[in-house]
Amino acid sequence: MSRKGMAALLVFLVGVSGLVFARDIDPIVSTDWLEKNLSNPRTVVVDIRKVEDYKAGHIAGAVNVIQSAWVVSSSTGLRNEVPEADDLGDLISDAGIKADSWVVLVGPDFGSFVWITRVAWTLKYAGVENVAILDGGYSKWEKDGKPVSTDTVKAKPGSFKVKADKAIIAGKDLVVSRIGKGAILDSRGPDAYFGITKVPFVSQFGHIPGAKNLPSAWIVGAEGLARSKAELEAMAGAQFKNRNGEIIVYCDTGVVASGWWFILHEMLGYKDVKNYDGSSEEITKDPKIVYARYVWE
Repeated sequence: MSRKGMAALLVFLVGVSGLVFARDIDPIVSTDWLEKNLSNPRTVVVDIRKVEDYKAGHIAGAVNVIQSAWVVSSSTGLRNEVPEADDLGDLISDAGIKADSWVVLVGPDFGSFVWITRVAWTLKYAGVENVAILDGGYSKWEKDGKPVSTDTVKAKPGSFKVKADKAIIAGKDLVVSRIGKGAILDSRGPDAYFGITKVPFVSQFGHIPGAKNLPSAWIVGAEGLARSKAELEAMAGAQFKNRNGEIIVYCDTGVVASGWWFILHEMLGYKDVKNYDGSSEEITKDPKIVYARYVWE
């Protein structure tokens, strides 16, 4: 192949595999990796635990932005919605995050995995490319004997402008248009999916007709760490074989759904994955939409 042909091929490969070349860090990082990269000026560690837990001990240099700061209630009363662009930009700026930062999110442990991925999804939506999660959270950091600090960190505020990535968020109209036609993933537990239980603010039992069930809780293994990439790939691939097609993930409010969004889109390379932020809380209020109950799709 000529040099010009090789150059054209490289441009093509970069174009079709943007996800591969866009990331500078892995989506889930170990405590060893983070310890080695704490001094990197691009690394920003964001601890999303409660303030009192942060003050009792945290990773040196980590800023504290609690998980509830990353969501708001909408004007229509929906829970856990994405903040307005200006507010989100201020939140990111105040944390010292820049567009090219390597952001590592730290929760208490992986029992809070979906809240960590929800913050990760929000940052990705805002335009931060390199967002990672510390495997096992702060409890793993402590267990591994890594250095901790009790000094409160005040980040140097920047000026972050949100560039909303609308390709990774789904609205109700899109979801309704895909019922019976597209790939929809219900990330809640089997009882909620099957229609045995529901939270009070969701108006119907069961699930969106045609949706497949793959609980986000299954992403985390018994040891409190993320399952291996190979195992997660096998779980996802058994349900969704088309890596290039659109997949809409939902739950009750768009938090739990972020777990599989993160794994599919950031780790496994599925090209078109969207989180339905309104999720069951919003769509079950529509009398035209009837949830399927007592059936496995």
